[in-house]
Amino acid sequence: MKIKVIYPKEAELKPTNIAVSAARTCYFAGGLVEPLKSEGWWVKENLLSSIFEAGHHTTLQHAHFTLLIDGMSRHLIWRLLHSHPYYNSEQVSQRYAKMKSENFVYPKDGDNEVWHAYYERVFANYEKLSEKLKAKFEECLPKFKKKDAVKKAQEFARYVLPQGMGAYLYHTINLTVALRYIALAKELPEARKEGVEFASLLADELIAIDESLKPLVEYAKTAKANFADFDLAALKQKVGVKNEENVKLFDVVNPMPYTVNENYSDVLRLSNLSIDGASLGGFTSYMKLSFCADAQNQRHRRSVAVRPALEKYYKKEYYVPPIIAKDDELKAIYESAIQEAYEFFEQQRAQIGFGEAVYALPNAHMIEIVERSDMASFNHKAQMRLCFNAQEEIYDIIYEQARSLRKMGVEGAEKLLPPCTLRSEAGIHPICPEGPRFCGVKVWKKSFEELTREY
Repeated sequence: MKIKVIYPKEAELKPTNIAVSAARTCYFAGGLVEPLKSEGWWVKENLLSSIFEAGHHTTLQHAHFTLLIDGMSRHLIWRLLHSHPYYNSEQVSQRYAKMKSENFVYPKDGDNEVWHAYYERVFANYEKLSEKLKAKFEECLPKFKKKDAVKKAQEFARYVLPQGMGAYLYHTINLTVALRYIALAKELPEARKEGVEFASLLADELIAIDESLKPLVEYAKTAKANFADFDLAALKQKVGVKNEENVKLFDVVNPMPYTVNENYSDVLRLSNLSIDGASLGGFTSYMKLSFCADAQNQRHRRSVAVRPALEKYYKKEYYVPPIIAKDDELKAIYESAIQEAYEFFEQQRAQIGFGEAVYALPNAHMIEIVERSDMASFNHKAQMRLCFNAQEEIYDIIYEQARSLRKMGVEGAEKLLPPCTLRSEAGIHPICPEGPRFCGVKVWKKSFEELTREY
């Protein structure tokens, strides 16, 4: 794994100079304290230590870092980097970019030769599925969409790729989050050794940027941390989740009246700043979905989710995309690849433990999460994921949530619609905001009940 932290090197912009100057500004009647005034200040280190130990960490959050990360596993990204609301990321897409066999991440305790052979077999299955799906999409897509056959094929073939698939990404966080990563990495239930490696690299980068950060980094390294425990089984029993249910809504709170206007439908989503009654209502969802779908789902950071440690609730369950399920040849290739993945996982689980063997689990593996959304945030999420360009599995999940809210008579649920539909109702042009990515269907002319997709 390689990481590079982008941060200005000027003394004026050192993270500790910014933090200390921000703290001084709170108590200084003479105006703003510029960051450079804290460089070399005789009590800077004492004040920094004092505000840190007292938990006044808002002063630390003015400093942001952009991390360029190459060679991190998809699982560690899911488990640590994208499991909270306080970040921004742009990572290579398994949907739009063809994956490469040299980009796999190997578990620290595994036999690299054995894992390499497994990864090679996985990649061969991925390429075989990609080619056959490409041919299928070239047959069934309308003429103007045939150019998308490769991307559509990759979208569904990626379900056989393992959690050990490596990724490269931009990841922006503030100083407090960086310290939390360092503290929590050593307690991760899966991919822990990779997490500790990342934390060590990050710690070195932070100290290289600002030597005064060393005491804070050292504290984070030894801080007591616990990975949050959660009794998923008890919750499922309490709210009555049935075995066949992949989506179950509960604890629904009707919001105060609100209007879905331009603040919701404009691409700037001004409803995130102009807060209205929608934010006072919300609901909790139990969801069973694949790693693939949750990787997209967790990018909606205002829909906070509990993602329990996997081993306690592990079941051999996986998602099969409908286009594959309906084709005997494709299904045979897919099922064979998934079964081989589970067999290899079980072998490695016995040898190196669940938390390290997890790299073998396929993207298709089903996990269980519990998520809380306020109505304003879910309106944005619904627009993004009810678009016909959204990935099929997450589209189906969001549609079921929206359908359930309608059935319950929740205020505003009738406005949980694709972006083009709301833009059409508001008179905003162009009606489709996707430009050259227009799906080719005049979705805004369809009712909610008619929102069915081919692929």
